[in-house]
Amino acid sequence: MNIDEKPKTESHDPEYPEKLLEFMRTGWRDDPVPVPERPQAGHHARRRAALSAAFPGEIIVVPTGHERVRANDSNYLFRPGSDFAWLTGDYDPGSVLVLHPGGDAILYTRTRSSREHDEFFRSRDGELWLGRRQTLGEKATELGIQTAPLADLPAALADLPPGRTRVLRGFDRLVDAAVLPYDAEAAGTRDAELARVIAELKLVKDEWEIAQLRGAIDVTVRGFEDVARILPADRGVSERLIEGVFNLRARHDGNGVGYSSIVGAGAHSTILHWVRNHGTTVPGELLLMDMGAEGPHLYTADVTRTVPVSGTFTPLQRQVYDIVYESQQAGIDSIKPGVGFKGVHQACMRVLAEGLHALGVLPVSVDEAMDKESTLYRRWSLHGFGHMLGTDVHDCAKARKEKYREGELGEGYVLTVEPGLYFQPEDDLVPAELRGIGIRIEDDVLVTAEGAVVLSAGLPRRAADVESWLAAQREAGPRLPA
Repeated sequence: MNIDEKPKTESHDPEYPEKLLEFMRTGWRDDPVPVPERPQAGHHARRRAALSAAFPGEIIVVPTGHERVRANDSNYLFRPGSDFAWLTGDYDPGSVLVLHPGGDAILYTRTRSSREHDEFFRSRDGELWLGRRQTLGEKATELGIQTAPLADLPAALADLPPGRTRVLRGFDRLVDAAVLPYDAEAAGTRDAELARVIAELKLVKDEWEIAQLRGAIDVTVRGFEDVARILPADRGVSERLIEGVFNLRARHDGNGVGYSSIVGAGAHSTILHWVRNHGTTVPGELLLMDMGAEGPHLYTADVTRTVPVSGTFTPLQRQVYDIVYESQQAGIDSIKPGVGFKGVHQACMRVLAEGLHALGVLPVSVDEAMDKESTLYRRWSLHGFGHMLGTDVHDCAKARKEKYREGELGEGYVLTVEPGLYFQPEDDLVPAELRGIGIRIEDDVLVTAEGAVVLSAGLPRRAADVESWLAAQREAGPRLPA
């Protein structure tokens, strides 16, 4: 029995009498399934070629990883490794890509369950438990890549030349262990360079990727609309209701959410990564929602809106909101190819510092607050202006700082612009009326030759437009995904 066929069972599984075992092994038809090549297969092939060209004469190993245990015998829903999926289009667990010099690629993957063994009906990851797997030929046709049985992987790894092999580590213990016998320090440096190169290749999105992002953003817009339609103006509802309504849209129209939804009502809006979501909305207070749907091909949106629960901003809420809006607009207006990532950051932060000064909160001048040896304004802004976006909500994270945080924007980059102001409830350095107010506005932006294109423009940003939008959604009433 090979690694594809070893049954995965649980302690509470019933015994199988021999007569039942014999009966289960017989009488199964094997129907062929016609599988066309995916339209995006060529994009994946070009990415593999570009990665191989970056390391001439070397072999590259990229695993996708395995399901992770949630509790005892229950697993988390599997999500493919982002870099692996970007290179192959394969979304099944356990697969490993081996990329040979010149771009020749082999995808080692699980095969169909043999009906001559018990795995297909006894194993918790057998086909009667999880559904039919593709044949090697079907997967090869669909993805446009050569395939081989996962059972052949150990022998293939054993034959890899240590000095000419790079591995994307941390996703598969079998792969990690197989290539560790050579110098660990040298291997670590080589493998870190592989992760860096992949991240930098992902900075520029091709036309198919941009279409995927647009699709995920469209789902996200519908999700925000769904939430607005069930958000009462005159009574409280739980943050988890809001989270659940958005998740329904994300799961129905896409793959799910791209990250844990942040739903912060009232003072929870000042907690940057508030994901407990056990609070309740309060009329007269604000509701901050940072949510994004992940599309079927794993590209995710990342959008934040802050709305007045009652339907209308108070004068002070609107004053703070307008500061954040003007900050975001300044950042968006500055975006074009060749502009430094830090330049966009400075454009946003300058407006925030000026707004804090106008509120009487900033204890120093705007120029002093903006000085790199000071940045006192960050007490109330905390984070940067945004980040790259793609198959991960924080895409390209392993890129060199000189290509990312200290680099220049390029045509085809997609990034978020998300300034915010957060006045903590216990902050004695701000007036009492500001405490507990948190506002962030976040949009997903494509860099083009002409400048910035706001992909999430389907959701309004100006304070008055947000109020009108919220009223219109409430008037339309609740809806289920169609």
